[in-house]
Amino acid sequence: MSAELLSILVLAVIFVIATTRSVNMGALAFAAAFAVGGLAADLDADAVFAGFPGDLFVVLAGVTYLFAIARANGTTEWLVHASVRLVGGRVGLIPWVMFAVTAALTAIGAVSPGAVAIVAPLALGFAAQYGISPLLMGIMVVHGAQAGGFSPTSVYGSTVNSIVDREHLPGNEGMLFLASLVVNTVIAGIVYAVLMRRGRVPARAARPVAATVGGGSADAPEDTAEPAEPAAAGSDVPAPGPAPRLDVPIAATLTGLVALVAGALLFDLDVGLTAITIAVVLSVVWPATSRTAVAEISWSTVFLICGVLTYVGVLDEMGTIKWAGEAVSDIGVPLLAALLLCYIGAIVSAFASSVGIMGALIPLAVPFLAAGEVGAVGMVAALAVSATVVDVSPFSTNGALVLANAEHAQDADRERFFRQLMVYGAGVVIVAPALVWLAFVVPGVG
Repeated sequence: MSAELLSILVLAVIFVIATTRSVNMGALAFAAAFAVGGLAADLDADAVFAGFPGDLFVVLAGVTYLFAIARANGTTEWLVHASVRLVGGRVGLIPWVMFAVTAALTAIGAVSPGAVAIVAPLALGFAAQYGISPLLMGIMVVHGAQAGGFSPTSVYGSTVNSIVDREHLPGNEGMLFLASLVVNTVIAGIVYAVLMRRGRVPARAARPVAATVGGGSADAPEDTAEPAEPAAAGSDVPAPGPAPRLDVPIAATLTGLVALVAGALLFDLDVGLTAITIAVVLSVVWPATSRTAVAEISWSTVFLICGVLTYVGVLDEMGTIKWAGEAVSDIGVPLLAALLLCYIGAIVSAFASSVGIMGALIPLAVPFLAAGEVGAVGMVAALAVSATVVDVSPFSTNGALVLANAEHAQDADRERFFRQLMVYGAGVVIVAPALVWLAFVVPGVG
C-alpha cells in the first residue's frame, strides 16, 4: 500500500472514530499527523508543525472570545429580545426573527452550535407557547445559523477563506457569504410557506398553548399535529425571561461588534487580532463580566480545526494532495467529479464535523481546481454550502441541540420529532448538493 493511500485511509478512520466514539477530531488528527508523518513519510516534528495554522488559531480564538464576552454580559440575550419586540403580536414572524437572530450571531463570530444553543431554547419555548410548529422553528434556527455562517467575520467564513489563501486559490469572500445566505434563506422560505399553508404558523398572538412536539408520519418531514389544548399547570414551556436592560457594557459590546465588522470589511483588518483587541478592551473595563470568557472560548472547535489542518499539511508534505487531485481528475468529467465532492461533503457532514470536512476536502480538491476546468470560487462555495446546509440532521450537533430542547415533550412526541428531523435532513442531503452544484459549479463561477 502506498503512503498516499495509507494517509487517505487514516483520514477516513479519523472521521469514523470521531463520529462513533465522540473523540475530538482535532486530537485524532494531531496524533495521526505525528504517526503518519513520522512513520510513513519520515517527517520530523518541524515538518509536522509547519502545517499548523497559526493565523487561523488567532481568528478562531479571537472571535469566540469576543462572543463569549457578549454572552456573559447579556448582549446576545438583549439582541434576541429586542428582535422579538420588533414584531409585536405578529406571531407568524417569530420564526423569521429566530432565523435572523441566529444568522446575526454566527455572522459576528459565534460558532454555529453556540448560536443554536443560545437561540433554540427560546425558539422552542415560543413555539410551544403559541402553537407554532416546533419542526419549523428548529429548521429556521439551524438554517439561520448557516445563513450567516460564512460572513468574513464568522468562524466558518474565516476558516474557509484562510484555507483558500493558504492554498493560493482565487477567492471571493462576498460570494461565499452570499451563497450560503441565499441557499439557506430560500430553503427556510420554502419550509415556512409549506407549513404556513398547513396552518402550523398562527398569524397573531393568541392565548398560549402547549404545542405538541412533532406530529405527522415518519415517512415525510411534516408537522400535522392538531393545535394543542391550553396547557395544564406546569406542563407548558416557561416563557423566556425579561430582556436585559441596555446598559453601558451591552452598548459598548454592540459598538465593538459593529467595529469588528467595519474593520474587516472596510479597512481589511485582521479579524482575529481585531476581535482579540476589542475583547481585551471590554475585559479591562468590565473584568467582572469577562472573567469567565477565556474559559468559554470554543476550544474544542479551535482544537478540531487546527488539528485537521495540521494533518492536511502533513498530507501536502507527503504529496498526498497532488496524488488525490490527480485521482479526481482521472474521472475524466470535471463536473461529475465536482458533484461527487459535494455529495461526499454533505453525507459526511450530516454525521460528523462540518468544519472538519471542509478543512479536508478543499485542500484535496486543489490540484483538481488548479486545472482550471471548474471555477474555484464556485466550487469552494458549493463545497462549503453542501457541508453545512445538512446540519439540520439530528445526528449533527445543531440538529441534536434542537432535538434536545424539546425536553418538555412526551417520549412519543420526541420520537416523532426525531424522525421528522431525520427525514428532512436526509432530503437535504439528497437534494442540496445537486442544487448548489447546478447554481455555482456548472455556470463556472470564478
